[in-house]
Amino acid sequence: MPNKTIYVSDDDLPLFQRAQEIAGGKLSVAIAAALRRYVEVEEGRQQGYEEVIVRVGPGLGRKQRFSGMLLAEMEQTGNERDETYRIYRTRTEKFVVHHERSEAHVNTGPNTEKYRTGWRAWVGDWSANQSWTRIPADSTLRIVGDLDALREIIPRELYELVLDAVSQPTVEDLDI
Repeated sequence: MPNKTIYVSDDDLPLFQRAQEIAGGKLSVAIAAALRRYVEVEEGRQQGYEEVIVRVGPGLGRKQRFSGMLLAEMEQTGNERDETYRIYRTRTEKFVVHHERSEAHVNTGPNTEKYRTGWRAWVGDWSANQSWTRIPADSTLRIVGDLDALREIIPRELYELVLDAVSQPTVEDLDI
């Protein structure tokens, strides 16, 4: 096994010591893992990909991270809640669909249909028999392997935007 010498400043010595502790006493394991991650991220960046961190699940959810390129984004606004779709292409040529839905307040009382028609239906009709349900915000992350599978899970208009984006070069070098 070849030896490599790494010079560490006095200020960085505690960082290297902590990395060695975490790696079970083998600093080379920590350095190799850090370099592997660095090379992966930087190669992706050079190819036009960036690190993407999204929240998934109900409410704030949990964070998920991947390397991807945003192809298309679409927002839909409804009477009860808003939805946002973001479509990414990963370095492994898969497609990632991040779908966010805002919090909703749904009238579950006797005049439910009336209140979905807009604010004019509300004026002058504040009955005591209203009932509301709060549905928390949520988001999902779905991964598909090809465009056919993607078409099945996103709105048609968004799919057309993705097709247009996929037909463009990932990175276009300009000679200017």
